[in-house]
Amino acid sequence: MFFTILGWIVFGLIAGFIARALVPGKDDIGLIRTILLGVAGSVVGGFLFGLLTVGIRDFQPAGWIGSVIGAVIVLVIYNKITGRKRRIRS
Repeated sequence: MFFTILGWIVFGLIAGFIARALVPGKDDIGLIRTILLGVAGSVVGGFLFGLLTVGIRDFQPAGWIGSVIGAVIVLVIYNKITGRKRRIRS
């Protein structure tokens, strides 16, 4: 059980960092939010993959690509909700 939780944390951290690198601009979120971003991205990616392929049956986290895509979606929604990364118009 401990290694499963540790695996989710490491997986979420890596997926969250990749998503933060793909979304342009500066993110002022810390390590914990980056981990939560990656874990939430995995859930969202697994949900979207399930909808596109076999439909909703059980909870299944996505793989690396689905997790990163889901994390990008979650990060963009998070930025819209919190109002971060607004462009300064000149």
